[in-house]
Order: sequence, then C-alpha cells, then structure tokens
Amino acid sequence: MTKALFVVSEEGYWGEECVEPLETLSEAGVEITVATPSGGPPELDETSADPDEVGEETAEHVREVHESDERLNDPIPTARADAEAYDAVVFPGGHGTEWDVNQDSDARRLLREAVEGEDGKALVVCHAVGMLGFARDSQGAFVVNGRQVTGFPNEWEEEIVDENDVMPDGRKLPYWVADEVEAAGGEFDPELDAATSVTVDGDLLTARGPESSSAAADRLCEELDL
Repeated sequence: MTKALFVVSEEGYWGEECVEPLETLSEAGVEITVATPSGGPPELDETSADPDEVGEETAEHVREVHESDERLNDPIPTARADAEAYDAVVFPGGHGTEWDVNQDSDARRLLREAVEGEDGKALVVCHAVGMLGFARDSQGAFVVNGRQVTGFPNEWEEEIVDENDVMPDGRKLPYWVADEVEAAGGEFDPELDAATSVTVDGDLLTARGPESSSAAADRLCEELDL
C-alpha cells in the first residue's frame, strides 16, 4: 500500500491546503499518517475556515474535517517519523508554518530524506515552501539550490502585512517565502498570471497556494502512479 506522511502546523495550517491533498490521496487508497513538530494536534488557521474569506461550503467542510478526522487529531511527533517509511511527505501551508514546521529540524530532515531517497516524493505548499530557504541536503547545500519552485508570492504577502511586516493577528511575519527561497538559490516563479501553479522538479513538488491544492494533489497522485 502507498503511504504518505503529512507534516502539519500547530501554529495555524491553511485548511484547504491540507484537506484537499488529504482527501485526494485517501480516495486513491493512500494510507496517511499525520505528524506535527511536538506531536500535539495541529491548529487550523481560522481565516481558512471563515465563510467571508473562503466561502461557506469550503469553510464548513474544512472545519468538519479538522474536528473529525482521526488522523489529524492523533498525530505523531516529527522526531519519530522516518521519510523512508513513506512514498510521499506532504507539507501543507499556512502562515503558521513559518513559526514551527519550517523551523523544525526534523521536518527539514523529512524533506531531505524524501527528495534524496530512491522513490520518495515531497509536496510543499504555499508558506511551507519557506522551509526550502533553510533545509539542506546531506552534503550541507540548500535543497532548493538550482531547483524550480513555486510558492506564496511577495505580491500576495504585501496585501496582508502592514508596513512593519505585522499580520492582522498582531504577529510579525518572520520572513517572506520568496525572499528566503531565492536567497538559497531556488528559481522561484509563482506564475501569477496562471489560475493555479504547481511545479515539479525531480522528486520535489511545490504549489503556490489554496487554489492550487487540488491540482497539486492530483499531480502528486500522477507522480506516485496512482
């Protein structure tokens, strides 16, 4: 059986970016395990379940999955996870990833193991792509160096934070995804003129944001021959 590990934020994951791949892979028969940095239940970014922001249908569905999915409610710590045990590792986005997943040494290890393994795949979505600005391969080089990737663009971030990089919830954004990825040698292109943006470079798949979640999940299924 094909297996996938989802590494989800305890500081606020974006609902659609987790739920779409979770359900798509589940429907394809993939066995899914959820991990968080500390092993506690992931936290839903409330904005991603706000009907005024994402529509009533999406908001209701995201909240229902968040509250009822046993896998999301019983995660393992990332320190106990081994990427070699899975065919794919998925990193849903959300601003919260900037405070925990992207900075977690074990999450970065899982990413490295997934892309360096013989058959592994990694799907990194939206703000989780920021992890590529910090994750290094087994030789000490940045994983993203020379790779083509997409992710949450600066043009969108500018519409969210104020002039001091402070978000509406009062937290200061610690870094901008595109800036960190490019500084690490990544070829960052969010394809702003396209309705969706999913980029595949070897065993690394990246997706721009919520509206690309479904396409990213479908592409991952293709890469896994499902």
